[in-house]
Amino acid sequence: MNRYGDYTDGREMGPKRQRLMDQGSSYYGSSPGYGASPGFGAGPGSSFMYNPPPYAGYTGQPPPFPVVRLRGLPFDCTEADIAEFLRGLDIVDVLFVHKGGRFTGEAYCVLGYPMQVDFALQRNRQNIGRRYVEVFRSKRHEYYKAIAGEVADAQSGSPHRGARAKSHDERKDLLEHTGILRLRGLPYSARREDIKNFFKDFVLEDDVIHITYNSAGKPSGEAFVEFSSPDDSKAAMVKDNMTLGSRYIELFPATREEMDEAIVKGRPPNPDEDPNEPVKHTGILRLRGLPFSATEEDIVEFFNGFVLSKDSVHITFNADGRATGEAFVEFASAEDSEAAMEKDRKTLGSRYIELFPSSQEELNEALSKGR
Repeated sequence: MNRYGDYTDGREMGPKRQRLMDQGSSYYGSSPGYGASPGFGAGPGSSFMYNPPPYAGYTGQPPPFPVVRLRGLPFDCTEADIAEFLRGLDIVDVLFVHKGGRFTGEAYCVLGYPMQVDFALQRNRQNIGRRYVEVFRSKRHEYYKAIAGEVADAQSGSPHRGARAKSHDERKDLLEHTGILRLRGLPYSARREDIKNFFKDFVLEDDVIHITYNSAGKPSGEAFVEFSSPDDSKAAMVKDNMTLGSRYIELFPATREEMDEAIVKGRPPNPDEDPNEPVKHTGILRLRGLPFSATEEDIVEFFNGFVLSKDSVHITFNADGRATGEAFVEFASAEDSEAAMEKDRKTLGSRYIELFPSSQEELNEALSKGR
């Protein structure tokens, strides 16, 4: 039994969710026989949720149903993560939304009373892990429709996500390990350093990581990694379905023939853009994803520990004079800019910031485009 009822991931209607749908008069439809109680208990003579106080503006009619929709959740998100994200609010129910047995990254959250919806909306674009989560007002019928969709999906024979994942993992366990893994679902901007960090518990050199391309010379979203032994590649499978940036990565045992075939299929049109080439640091980093309100002082604080002045931070603007959400930072040396890459995908305010090695030419071009 967890704190939200006796269902596990939102695909089964627990007693509390069923009661939400069955009762009828107020927004929870407080039913005769259930007394007011401030807790989540569902024992005889008590309610899973206390009756809220009356609200101005709703005289003579029931107040709005207190539900919000969350979008952009990590794929390994749990109810405990949402409870932490909405800390201080009374959570009555959490419904994770699935499609075809896979979690969509969306959930509905029923709160204690309508006023709490406004507080929940203040968490919009704040982070769970490295993902920023969007929070929207929702309605009773949208929440009920989502429940019906989950039930219909389950009754149609679509497998439970946990069961599907378990079955999928069991099939993977039967595959022979040769020491090579194929990664699927990579961000198109991923580089070797990102993959090294993903497998940070293993010693990997640049020449054993192969990011592949399609026939147009664009990154395919896949890569192959050669581990030192089949035992290491098997142990690395623990990272299957973990996230790299905002994407969750699938891992598959592969053969050298598969890897060689994928490598020769496509080549990058510009060798300078090849993620398989080592990154060269010039002392300049480009930042992407900044809040539009970010200042030079905010960026200096973001790189706390490095000696920077306001003059070394260049926030870029478009032709209309609006902030682009990007900036360039000049460090004292190439070694400093390389060390500063450890701040990649860390948050500034509610946004996570991507960092890229850059050059003086790229900086000058960006500054000339807007004022």
